[in-house]
Amino acid sequence: MICVDLAGVGAAQPDKVLFEGLDLTIASGDRVAITGINGSGKTTLLNICTGALVPDEGTVRFGRDVRTAVLAQEPALPAGTVGATLGDRWEVAAAATVLGVADLVDRPTDQLSGGQAKRVALASVLADDEYGEVDFLVLDEPTNHLDLEAIEWLERRLTARRAAVLLITHDRHLLDHLTARDGGRVVELDRGRAFVHRAAPGRSAYATSLDGRAERMAREQQAEMTRRNLARRELAWLRRGAPARSSKPKSRLLGAAAILDGGDRRNDVRSDPLDFAAGTYRLGNQVIELDGVSIGFPGEPVPLLADLDLVIEPGARLAVVGPNGSGKSTLLDVLADRRQPLTGTVRRGSTVVTGVADQHAASLDPDGIVRELVAGPHGQPDHRHRALLERFWFDTPAQYAPVRMLSGGERRRLQLVMVLAAEPNVLLLDEPTNDLDLDTLRALEDFLDDWPGALVVASHDRTFLDRVADHVLAVEPPPSAGMSGRVRRVPGGVGGWLAERAAVAPSAPKSAGTTAAPRRDWKQRSSGPSPSTLRRRLREVEKTMNAAQRKVSALTVELAGTTEHEHLARLGDELSVAQGALDSAESEWLELAEQLE
Repeated sequence: MICVDLAGVGAAQPDKVLFEGLDLTIASGDRVAITGINGSGKTTLLNICTGALVPDEGTVRFGRDVRTAVLAQEPALPAGTVGATLGDRWEVAAAATVLGVADLVDRPTDQLSGGQAKRVALASVLADDEYGEVDFLVLDEPTNHLDLEAIEWLERRLTARRAAVLLITHDRHLLDHLTARDGGRVVELDRGRAFVHRAAPGRSAYATSLDGRAERMAREQQAEMTRRNLARRELAWLRRGAPARSSKPKSRLLGAAAILDGGDRRNDVRSDPLDFAAGTYRLGNQVIELDGVSIGFPGEPVPLLADLDLVIEPGARLAVVGPNGSGKSTLLDVLADRRQPLTGTVRRGSTVVTGVADQHAASLDPDGIVRELVAGPHGQPDHRHRALLERFWFDTPAQYAPVRMLSGGERRRLQLVMVLAAEPNVLLLDEPTNDLDLDTLRALEDFLDDWPGALVVASHDRTFLDRVADHVLAVEPPPSAGMSGRVRRVPGGVGGWLAERAAVAPSAPKSAGTTAAPRRDWKQRSSGPSPSTLRRRLREVEKTMNAAQRKVSALTVELAGTTEHEHLARLGDELSVAQGALDSAESEWLELAEQLE
């Protein structure tokens, strides 16, 4: 069954083209994801596919009698209770329990938080699908406000269903697995163009989209290099000053100079990582220590979390994980000194400078200018602020824009940049990936790879946590009513913690043979470096390898242009040393890459 067929479809805003010439057919069983930076037109395309919007060009045909269920990014629930919204099916729909809304059935929908409303809407959509009432599932950021285990459940659910699925998500693990089957596709929106990538044998559509993008950017960089070289030659020619050329128009000279100063910053804005080690305040041996701490709300019969002993050391990379409502944000508030513990002691080092980004974008003056907000109330924007803004996709016009002109995702980006620009040495991040596009996620990961301070981060993004964290702080809910939850430090990445949870879950097979293997595998993985540690070392070795390659190339060129004997001998020795350093770095890179496979 064909759900929707797009032919030559395009959409535009008053100031730019979003995409054009898109041909796309979605049929039963297809899994299609839309990717692109914030503002590229992802939600516009999704709404065209549901009929909520009419394209500016092209034709859209919908299949007959196709039953469509839509999860909006910010769903509007009908008035009434949660139970009335979900209907009589809530008692038997696994979605209500897994998504944590079964206990909300008597609550009016207008009293729900944004995260609760999103989970109720998702439960309703999935309940419709459970009863075979949906042919076409359309989901806009379905993983927002879900915990890690709920996301894994959702991934299994979407993979197994008959209905066609069209979604927008920044969860790369979900993208990779959902688009790995036949019919898996990724529609990439990039600077006014749409590219459709298909799954290949052994490769998901998301993986092929990354390949295609890398090849496209390499071609663009080569074309840009050629364009700049031509401009450089013309500029040199124009500046020679011969009388015959003195009448060349100034506009032509300025145009050539502009080419050399400009270019597509999308390709090269982060080619050299910023050195924030020099700007970050020095961190002493003591960071944050919790001794016998209980956390909760005054007046409650028992603390939310109790008997917490925790030492955050310099350079720590900790992922805070646990079910929704278990106390992750409350724990971060205590670490940030925003909330006092009920009992126990919190000690902070005298050199600690904390940077905090919570789940909700800070209240920003709508008339505030981006670059001035990043510089702070008492500072002046300088080259470091400009470079940091560019690293997070704020080009020069955007840096001079008022906040009211920014989208929700751009405001979230701005909040992160404001926190990072203050040069903290301890970062406490609560769901920093919410509302970020994939490019910004990668920019944040790259920044944290190079950042020397301590990091504690709560997130539902498995790929992000696996990339940036070495250990897990598992916030575990109380085993029964009247008891407090606890926090347990688990070595290794989030994948090991999920495997451990799956091995002891009530739904897991009871036999020793089926549970022992995952436990052995987890112990084996935790005995060596975690994936995030290996990835950070891999990036360091890549930098060493690139520097050594540049040195070898420069010495080779210099050697070819030298005839003096002593100079030749010295250059030969230097080249031998540089080549040895390159060979050593390449060997280590190969070993690290093999460990990561």
